[in-house]
Amino acid sequence: MSVKIRLKRMGSKKRPFYRVVVADSRSPRDGRFIAQVGTYNPLVNPAVVKLNEEDILSWLSNGAQPSDTVKNILSKAGIMKKYHESKLAK
Repeated sequence: MSVKIRLKRMGSKKRPFYRVVVADSRSPRDGRFIAQVGTYNPLVNPAVVKLNEEDILSWLSNGAQPSDTVKNILSKAGIMKKYHESKLAK
């Protein structure tokens, strides 16, 4: 089973709000997910990002692959750097 960390679109029409979720790569974008690990609101200036860092790092260490957009969000939050440092420390 291939696990992805990706965005699930919520909110109303033309007012998007996203949840950062861990899901099976075969499930639909807004479908079933395994765990919710954060939120992302691009409408406010600056964009509001709330992430559960411990859960994300554990999912990444267990082999979950972030989507391109989530990878950018995690990089800006500094989580990808922490993940790579922990990987090199082993």
